[in-house]
Amino acid sequence: MAGIETSLKDAMIIDGALGAALGDYTSGMALGTAGPTETLSVAAAAGTDVLRAEMRALELVGQGNQKLEDILISLTGQYHLIRPLTRHPGLFLYLMLDRNRSNLAMARHHARRIEADLEV
Repeated sequence: MAGIETSLKDAMIIDGALGAALGDYTSGMALGTAGPTETLSVAAAAGTDVLRAEMRALELVGQGNQKLEDILISLTGQYHLIRPLTRHPGLFLYLMLDRNRSNLAMARHHARRIEADLEV
């Protein structure tokens, strides 16, 4: 099992990783960050809004029984991956990835492994 700091350091070894945060979507606060701290704190707060909106949308369209694995935000130069943590309800992993240097499938796989090992 890995703590928050170790898990975030592990996230930073993902090819193309620019930053990572562990967020609490009940409060909108980052519990920890790796990378540009100020940017990631804001991203975690914004990720909270995105996550809440998607969960609400799933309920509205009758898909509330589906498990949300992750949310991908594609920018011209970056991917932002938001993964709600099943083992730790209310928490999510936020990854910022360089679009030209990352492999999205491997990043998603790595995020699942980080979640499995995380101990809060």
